[in-house]
Amino acid sequence: MSPTASAHPAGDRPALLIIDMINDLEFEGAAAILDHAEAASHVIRDLRATARRCGAPVIYVNDNFDRWSEDRRQIVERACRAGARGASICRRLAPADDDVFIIKPQQSGFYGTSLPVLLPSLGATRLVLVGLAADLCVLFTAADAHMRSYGLWAPRDGLVPSRPGRLAPALEILSDGLGADTRPATCLDASFWNSSAWSAV
Repeated sequence: MSPTASAHPAGDRPALLIIDMINDLEFEGAAAILDHAEAASHVIRDLRATARRCGAPVIYVNDNFDRWSEDRRQIVERACRAGARGASICRRLAPADDDVFIIKPQQSGFYGTSLPVLLPSLGATRLVLVGLAADLCVLFTAADAHMRSYGLWAPRDGLVPSRPGRLAPALEILSDGLGADTRPATCLDASFWNSSAWSAV
């Protein structure tokens, strides 16, 4: 599962990508996935803590929800506002000052963003993908990462589908089509973040 040495600069470093979880969940159908998003947010919070302890970059890759003039601070504040359906989740997962926050214009985190330049500059060759939605933005980002020879881990308990019933098909594509490890985060400990453990998957 390790990428080829020629694909990236020296270094074998993981990075955690948190996709579209800074989200007010005020879109149609969001109520049906709220409990799933709540459960996943706790998993993501713990993964974020592990990434920080292991020195792995934490990168938020987030939609701007067609609010083209908003910056990172405004996106976070709006998602966390009182009364928003996703407010408690967003407060739990709000980025720290030293976390990277990339605003994406389309489903893939690689399309029209600085991510293709950022990851090699960090020496990242392995990506942990979590967030919303497993069958859309996570899947599109994973496909672009796979084509760039990144190793992929998409823990199933850290993924939220856009609609009930769409997680299983997305996991099948992630695993069988893109070679991603989809074991749940709760099965793995901090040693999984080191290169020797990853290359054994």
